[in-house]
Amino acid sequence: MDVNVAPTKANLIRAKNLLDFSQKGFELLDKKRNVLIREVMSLMDKSKEIQSRIESIFEEAYQALHIVNVSMGVNNVEEIAISVPTVEEFDIQSKSVMGVELPTVKYKKRDIENYYGFFRTNPALDIAVTKFSEVKYFIYDLAKTENSVYKLAIEIKKTQKRANALEKIQIPKYREQVKFIEEALEEKEREDFFRLKRVKQRK
Repeated sequence: MDVNVAPTKANLIRAKNLLDFSQKGFELLDKKRNVLIREVMSLMDKSKEIQSRIESIFEEAYQALHIVNVSMGVNNVEEIAISVPTVEEFDIQSKSVMGVELPTVKYKKRDIENYYGFFRTNPALDIAVTKFSEVKYFIYDLAKTENSVYKLAIEIKKTQKRANALEKIQIPKYREQVKFIEEALEEKEREDFFRLKRVKQRK
């Protein structure tokens, strides 16, 4: 490795300080990376659980919807569906995890309002409406969780890159500088000692 530094005490102090700073920086990045990885693993488990719940509810909802379409007719079901207003009942905020801004979806579950008359419908429609309303909140949670996993994965990659740069490049460089300067200064001290010794012998 090319040291390319003058072997002076000032440079030795500087190299030691930079080495210490780089080692502490690596330790902090390593801790951050481990925390982020644990967070990602936890969120991935949660995501799988939510996905499984969504699949189950969707299956029940579509079974009920199939019964409704057969018993009431697709056109009647579509008319009822169009009459249901679109509601945005959530608010997207954020929280910080190790400096990474992660989304949080704030919402309040509401009771289902009937936008259709009972004389034209059957219980299967009520089941379908209930299930599709229920799955909506799980989709909010899944979107939040998967977006958080994506952002954390990007941050883990960046943190890993910085940690590798310190571990593989910066720390070895400063260690080599410290070793080179210390050996050079020790050699100079030995030369000065022998030179002084010869001067005293001549006297």
